[in-house]
Amino acid sequence: MIDSARLHLAEFVPGSVWLVGAGPGDPGLLSVLALHALDHADSVVYDALVDPRIIELARPGAALEFAGKRGGRPSPRQPDISARLIRLAQEGGRVLRLKGGDPCVFGRGGEEALALAAAHIPFRIVPGITAGIGGLAYAGIPVTHRDIASAVTFVTGHGRDGTMPEGVDWAAIAHGSPVIVLYMALNHLGHIAERLIAAGRSPDEPVAIVSKATTPAQRVVVSTLADAAACAEAARIEAPTIIAIGEVVRLRAALDWFGCKAGETA
Repeated sequence: MIDSARLHLAEFVPGSVWLVGAGPGDPGLLSVLALHALDHADSVVYDALVDPRIIELARPGAALEFAGKRGGRPSPRQPDISARLIRLAQEGGRVLRLKGGDPCVFGRGGEEALALAAAHIPFRIVPGITAGIGGLAYAGIPVTHRDIASAVTFVTGHGRDGTMPEGVDWAAIAHGSPVIVLYMALNHLGHIAERLIAAGRSPDEPVAIVSKATTPAQRVVVSTLADAAACAEAARIEAPTIIAIGEVVRLRAALDWFGCKAGETA
């Protein structure tokens, strides 16, 4: 139990919703506010990317509700999830909406916050460590380095309907960012690589595909942009993944502090 008074933490009041980032997997990456919310929530509505070890930290007696959305699988509709959060808050409970990574980085936190605001439900957004930073750090890959990369672009590789996202200017990204980090892009990695190469990125540029980052099941495949999709398929890499493209990937050879895991491929 966290000493919330000593830390001057915000009160989790009945009838409110907290949208909380659970980080990429390792429970040690939870924020103090996230643990505080788990200590006090009456209902925990969690998504598919929240590590089971984190769900176990909910206070005894809290109602646990799965509301995960996974590409290609039957999933709750986003309007239904938002409506459920509103209903639970209107019933007077402390409602914790627990999301993998950060709720506002490809996590639909903005959509849910807008729905809560429209329903006049008090809410708080508690940031979490997003996989594009924390997951890559556990793979020994810093997303920036002042001698290599002073900018990074985060891109979703998965559109609303499961196809490649529309409206992404891949040519501009290829020219404008030394480091590209792809979320939810495993299924479309080959097509994305083709577009980036056509826009001028080198086929030999290093790529790291990190599966189940920060967990005991973490696996990393390092390849080139041209071969990344084939290497991921050959290694039977599974989602969720975070993918880094850029020269910072080469730093992994010296910075793999998390340790080489069985099945990793270079």
